[in-house]
Amino acid sequence: MRPRPRNSRPPTRTSRATLLGLLLSVLSLLALGTTVPPAQAAVRATGLHVSGGRLLEGNGNDFVMRGVNHAHTWYPGRTTAALSDIKRLGANTVRVVLSTGDQWTRNDATDVANIVAQCKQNKLICVLEAHDTTGYGEQSAAVSLSRAADYWIGVQSALTGQENYVIVNIGNEPYGNTNYAGWTADTKAAIQRLRSAGFDHTLMVDAPNWGQDWSFTMRDNAASVFAADPDRNTMFSIHMYGVFDTAAKVSAYLNTFVGAGLPILVGEFGQLHSDGDPDEDAIMATTQSLGLGYLGWSWSGNSGGVEYLDMATGFDPNALSAWGQRIFRGANGIAATAKQATVYGGSSGDTTPPTTPGTPTATNVTATSVALSWAASTDAVGVTAYDVVRVSGTSETGVASSATPSVTVTGLSAATAYDFAVYARDAAGNRSTRSATVRVTTAAGGGSTASCAVGYTVSGQWSGGFQGEIVIRNTGASTVNGWTLGFTFPNGQRITNMWGGTATQNGSAVGVAAASYTAVIAPNATVAVGFTASWTGTNGKPAAFTLNGGSCSVS
Repeated sequence: MRPRPRNSRPPTRTSRATLLGLLLSVLSLLALGTTVPPAQAAVRATGLHVSGGRLLEGNGNDFVMRGVNHAHTWYPGRTTAALSDIKRLGANTVRVVLSTGDQWTRNDATDVANIVAQCKQNKLICVLEAHDTTGYGEQSAAVSLSRAADYWIGVQSALTGQENYVIVNIGNEPYGNTNYAGWTADTKAAIQRLRSAGFDHTLMVDAPNWGQDWSFTMRDNAASVFAADPDRNTMFSIHMYGVFDTAAKVSAYLNTFVGAGLPILVGEFGQLHSDGDPDEDAIMATTQSLGLGYLGWSWSGNSGGVEYLDMATGFDPNALSAWGQRIFRGANGIAATAKQATVYGGSSGDTTPPTTPGTPTATNVTATSVALSWAASTDAVGVTAYDVVRVSGTSETGVASSATPSVTVTGLSAATAYDFAVYARDAAGNRSTRSATVRVTTAAGGGSTASCAVGYTVSGQWSGGFQGEIVIRNTGASTVNGWTLGFTFPNGQRITNMWGGTATQNGSAVGVAAASYTAVIAPNATVAVGFTASWTGTNGKPAAFTLNGGSCSVS
């Protein structure tokens, strides 16, 4: 597996203090916005283009990107299925990792043309980015934006005429935390070279500081960079990881651009990172309220300690991680907010959602799963997917999606009542009203003992937080098909994020429901659940564990 070079690096302590002070200075930000001249309309609107600080399609329809990143250059054999799966889950855009050939195998014009064709086949807007620039000035192998411009000119034949479908992201995170003052001049020069070479596409430029712009270099120079583009057709991309760990920071940064009439999107973000805990809820809520795009990192294939950023475990769309569930099915997520580009048949005039699906019927109820089916919806454009949600009072949580009117929900707790309902989505991105609910009570779990052994380890610890892993082994002769793990923290620790399962916590008591991809444990096989948590003073290990209500040995 090729490791994904981690883009974002933590700023110095002084920089974090500066960030907090400046970002929370709302009056200062508003003043900054009023001193920046308003963005001008694009000179040549041959396809996707910027006007009035917004990204528009060639027909003038407003387009808001909702999608994810896919690491094509490291996993070229996965791209065909990945694009199809990403679209099926509701995305309207995919950002595709390419290489100039300086750090990884070059993606030539033939390969680029094939990617564009696959994006079009799946009705996705295609953001293409050159990744070899990542961390230039600090990462020794990284190349300059000038070198990235050379690459784009070298594959231009694959992009000419694709302005309705393709955005060119000149270089990923083109400066690290060293010599980043060069970002402004280098970005202007790269834009102008591509325009001189005949590129009419919307261009996208990433921030320095490993994409996070804690120095505000991009923010403070965005107006002059935009003005340097003779077509006035450049977008700005901020990557939000540990620097953006509060709603105030997220809102302040994005609103500065909106107030200045400059086009901005969140080109990468995650639910966790080695440099801190991004506020993904605030990122998704703020972009939705401002009508801005976001592209989460990343579909699958992360390694080197950031595997928790995988949305689909092992590239399996039916094995979404907690992060995958959040970005596709959660509040302000892709399924609920994405609208297909009108160039693919989505229409600003098609606002009619599918009819309401029928009330689900439950069959094959076990201690940990249930099969649901319902009467299909109808739609003038065509139903593309159904989203199944668990309803609890006035809140709901996405639990599954399906292209057909049936699905099996796994990872449930034994002897527990659940209410499920269904939404339908059409090809234009409209979502139906919610179906009526069905109540399901799962079967009782096992007895007082279970054939299982549990190992608990702390893999990393820092002030106020730690990362742990729980390994569950099936010591019996029968396959475990669905499970719920229970344990109690001895010192008041609190789960903050989990992958491999879904955690609920009441005081010190924790319950973990299996993810779809960890639900089955063959005899003598193991599954692992990883998590991050907070701690204060003492970080002791749980003394006992239960599986489906039965006690496990502790290994």
